Amino acid sequence: MPDVRRTNKGPSVAAANRAALIAAAREVFATTGYDAPLSTVARAAGVGQGSLYRHFPDRVSLALAVFENGVADLEALAAEPGATLDDVLALITEQTIASTAFIDMVSGIPADARVIAIRERVAGLLAGLLSEARSAGRVRQDLTTEDLVLAVGMLAGVLAKRSALARRVAAAQVWALLRKGMDA
Repeated sequence: MPDVRRTNKGPSVAAANRAALIAAAREVFATTGYDAPLSTVARAAGVGQGSLYRHFPDRVSLALAVFENGVADLEALAAEPGATLDDVLALITEQTIASTAFIDMVSGIPADARVIAIRERVAGLLAGLLSEARSAGRVRQDLTTEDLVLAVGMLAGVLAKRSALARRVAAAQVWALLRKGMDA
């Protein structure tokens, strides 16, 4: 039988391995859930478990790296001229439809400072857009950032119980109901 061991290419492929692990984790967590075996992520990325743990010492670190990409996308959208609260909520909805695992992860680990920092970043960008939406009369004056964070959590809770195929319809229904309480 031929020797099929992989050759260690060393630090020159570290960035590529990290990127492959993040992409694989996004897919594995989206399809299997946050509790998927990390060995599955390493296999999907085409790296060994040693590489996985060198880059991400624990499950939360890996999930946060994936979630970080989504938050960066939200921040980039929020920074665009003319971006609205509705635009950002639509992207959050798309991200949640794609994978409820990350919302579960963020809401399920109460004491991790890294998770709290991510929550605060999302709440901060929602707060700025909420203020603009209030000023423009698009939402109720008493709507708070905490209300929006709760609404996103409610959305994730509903979508987590739906098949991937049913999530888009369920998301539209959730927002239709929530909008009745949010809109001015």
